[in-house]
Amino acid sequence: MVDQEASGSVISLRREHLVPDEAGALRLTARKLNGRVLRNVHELFIANVMPDDFSTDGLLPGQILARGVCRHLASLDFACVEEFVPAPGLRVDVMALGPKGEVWIVECKSSRSDFTADRKWEGYLDYCDRYFWGVDEGFPSELLPLETGLILADAYDGEIVRMAPEDKLAAPRRKAMTARFARHAARRLHAMRDPGFTFLI
Repeated sequence: MVDQEASGSVISLRREHLVPDEAGALRLTARKLNGRVLRNVHELFIANVMPDDFSTDGLLPGQILARGVCRHLASLDFACVEEFVPAPGLRVDVMALGPKGEVWIVECKSSRSDFTADRKWEGYLDYCDRYFWGVDEGFPSELLPLETGLILADAYDGEIVRMAPEDKLAAPRRKAMTARFARHAARRLHAMRDPGFTFLI
């Protein structure tokens, strides 16, 4: 059992909450955990390690935005990885894999200077079906190209206010990106479970 205290309440995760299905994937045995309605294992993970009052101390502004973006995309049944490297020399703030295999990239910008200093974002377009910016409500969104998507976010959630146009990846690249995403996510989980073991993520 794993317990985590948050504002006086305790969120508990027990082995009996999870069972493997025929394919070996973990499924929830209950749809509620301490009053929270959960739809899948990813939301159970969010409920246990990202409570609503989770501290943002030590996080950079872009990381705070990324957290809200990931929470919103998780509510749309996307799995997200932050600080993902789609190819050597490129690092995206958020890569999201959808339930139908769709690949979205979100770059989080906290200020005008943060956006104008970005010289690599157009190179990310070749690695996703849809490309978004993640910004807060105070960001001058008129700076952002209209041919890209827009997500307004804060530390706790986000909202898609402009859907990005779709430019589907070629099948070979989609396969390569999905495999890279899966390996990266699995290594992140391994690092959380076994922090004493060192390897390149």
